[in-house]
Amino acid sequence: MSRPPEFADADGEDKGSRRPNPIDVHVGSRVRFRRMLLGMSQEKLGEKLGLTFQQVQKYEKGINRIGASRLFDLAQVLGVSVQFFYEEAPAGETAQFVPGFADKPAEGSIVEFLRSRDGLELNKAFVRISDAKARRAIVDLVRSLANDDTVD
Repeated sequence: MSRPPEFADADGEDKGSRRPNPIDVHVGSRVRFRRMLLGMSQEKLGEKLGLTFQQVQKYEKGINRIGASRLFDLAQVLGVSVQFFYEEAPAGETAQFVPGFADKPAEGSIVEFLRSRDGLELNKAFVRISDAKARRAIVDLVRSLANDDTVD
């Protein structure tokens, strides 16, 4: 069970567990998701922001909290609104008390796949296919390779 906010230090970490704040982890994962969707390396993003790739990596993992001005800069560089980084996050003060929020998505989940390099590459390529019949053939191929008739 998470500890009350008064036990969190200035970086948002629980002083007892030293685990990153779940909101920081979520925001960092959204930074990573958008960066990868754009095909941008951590090094390139760091260059655009005047940071090292290691600092970008810490932001993406939620180890270091992203300040308001830095988040604004990230939004500009990544071509999204600041709100993008908070999408799908639990609302309000209860966010840090949601059990399992900082945990990884369940093994084999769609979210986990979409956040993977393969998932991003596959989706980016798939949406560029304009022929509906070709897209359908690809879905059928993947379904047959997976031996699974439940893919919709």
